[in-house]
Amino acid sequence: MRYAFFIAIFVLLQLFSVGAALSVQWWLQPWQTAASQTSVWVVVFAITNGLLLLSVNRAFKNSYRWISGWMLVMHFMLLTALVTSLFYGGYWLTTSLIGDALATPATVDFGLRMLALAVFIGLFVYALYSAYAPVVRELSIDIDKPLAKPLRIAVASDLHIGRLFGSGAIDRLHHLMVKNTADILLMPGDIMDDNIQAFTDYNMAKNLAELCKSLPYGVYATLGNHDLYGHEQPIVQALRAAGVQLLNDEVIGIEHEGQPIWLVGRFDNHKRQRVATTDLLAQVDTTQPVILLDHRPSDIAEHSQMPIDLQLSGHTHNGQIFPANFIVSAINRLGYGYEAIGKGHFVVSSGYGFWGIPFRLGSRSEIWLITVNDHVGDNV
Repeated sequence: MRYAFFIAIFVLLQLFSVGAALSVQWWLQPWQTAASQTSVWVVVFAITNGLLLLSVNRAFKNSYRWISGWMLVMHFMLLTALVTSLFYGGYWLTTSLIGDALATPATVDFGLRMLALAVFIGLFVYALYSAYAPVVRELSIDIDKPLAKPLRIAVASDLHIGRLFGSGAIDRLHHLMVKNTADILLMPGDIMDDNIQAFTDYNMAKNLAELCKSLPYGVYATLGNHDLYGHEQPIVQALRAAGVQLLNDEVIGIEHEGQPIWLVGRFDNHKRQRVATTDLLAQVDTTQPVILLDHRPSDIAEHSQMPIDLQLSGHTHNGQIFPANFIVSAINRLGYGYEAIGKGHFVVSSGYGFWGIPFRLGSRSEIWLITVNDHVGDNV
């Protein structure tokens, strides 16, 4: 399976390289010589395969980010070419219908190249904005269990706290919690970006502790796959020291206006020996509200038949970069968003942070603000 994945990535990178080389050749055409045309192909393929080799060999720290970044550059070149081609197609159709050219060929060529440059830069600006400017998704749900007063739950999955998403992001989350008067913050996995080096180097524990203190019922979290890649214990210790209450295949009861509410947290399925959901539910009173934190949305079909009122997941990032969001939707029962399924309500977040490179296209950095009601209010 690993070899098949590598071969698929290798082939995809070569196809991207072909598209990128053709795009650069077209843009430079007015100034190109025969020698420079060949140079474009050599340079593009050298960068692609050189970075791929460095990434596979882990030649330097976070080398995967360099090949991911280069792949994004090539992807945006292809999207730019598509937009430019559509624009030129519209221009050609218009001139065909009116029977007269609207501009000289030289003007059209220059305009298309300026359009391509603007689109290419615009994609990067918008993708960077989408990664760092979170949106608040508000949702109101009704459950068939007693609840003395509506509970306002904030959800922030996939923070991937690290060098590119650190103290500033934690402080923004703190501000959003206070602004939206959340009762509790739930974080279903991938809190850290593989390790705590940046978290420690930049003293982010102070920011996280202040966030935890700002919530009336505190912050609860489970571990995702990126929290389990060899640094589980340091991550657990750092989070608990900052005040995050971890639910590692555990359940805990909290009181909201005198009403018991059960929080159930599962390890990500990267940990093969994790406890079954049915065994965790056996430890709670399911006649009372039950909220499940499960990093991956892979068990939603099974969970929809269990006495779970609300499941919170992440992991998918809603693809992070278009068109991967369509792949996420195709391979998951619920790859992103909200849906009432069977006996419960299910929310899969695109995440507050990002993986790898600080760009999002077709997805947004987000938190969810979910108001849980007892038989009153309208679903949105």
